[in-house]
Amino acid sequence: MENFYNRDRPPHQKLTELPFRKIAPNIVTMLALCAGVTSIRYSVQAEWVKAVVCIFLAAFFDGLDGRVARMLKGSTKFGAELDSLSDFVSFGVAPAILMYQWTLYDFPRFGWFFCLMFACGMAMRLARFNTMLDAEPQPEYWHNFFVGVPAPAAAALGIMPIMVSFDNPELLWLRDNYVCAALMCIVSLLMVSHIPTVSTKKWRVPSYLFIPLMLLVALFVSLMLTNPWQTLGTMVALYALSIPFGILAFIKLKRDYEKEHKPA
Repeated sequence: MENFYNRDRPPHQKLTELPFRKIAPNIVTMLALCAGVTSIRYSVQAEWVKAVVCIFLAAFFDGLDGRVARMLKGSTKFGAELDSLSDFVSFGVAPAILMYQWTLYDFPRFGWFFCLMFACGMAMRLARFNTMLDAEPQPEYWHNFFVGVPAPAAAALGIMPIMVSFDNPELLWLRDNYVCAALMCIVSLLMVSHIPTVSTKKWRVPSYLFIPLMLLVALFVSLMLTNPWQTLGTMVALYALSIPFGILAFIKLKRDYEKEHKPA
């Protein structure tokens, strides 16, 4: 009788095994996603420091998962899609809710609009990034540049007034609705723009700069331990100032490349 009921079932297929090297990058991505969702929780509870820390933790894990995938040769299409979803939550939704809870809730009719603009800009940027992966390879002069402001940097720029206010509560203009709304609008446009911004993913450090670089890392760690918010705020401000210089460097590289490859 048992054979009768089982005769029409498909033959048993052995479950395929997934190597850990393909799982490890996804675990790191999930940590970034959890950090982003936790930031939303702290924003609702008005715990601003914890909310900002969670966004930076998400940025740390976001930078780590790609390196883990390349190191273990565990890159998968599933991981790429999961990474984009994690970036949208951690760097699009979480900063938007944080800024709304911090000040823009008091901006009648328009406060939520600018938060929606930021989140939608992040979604469009990530969608464009995913479509560019399947596009034709870009010229060599694009290798050290992003198209527009990347997701973690955009999140840091959007919440910069909050970071600065931690050590400078007397600067009341940081919480001004018009200032924060303008900042969210500008960052949203930078995300979806085609402005070239500097990328450090393919930088190579000459051997003679190794020791100075280690000294700079030690200085950065000491500053983070003593004045974390001033250090992070200064880094974000320096990144914002680097955008016009990056554009000039890109234009020069593009001109040199076109001169070298100009048809006879």
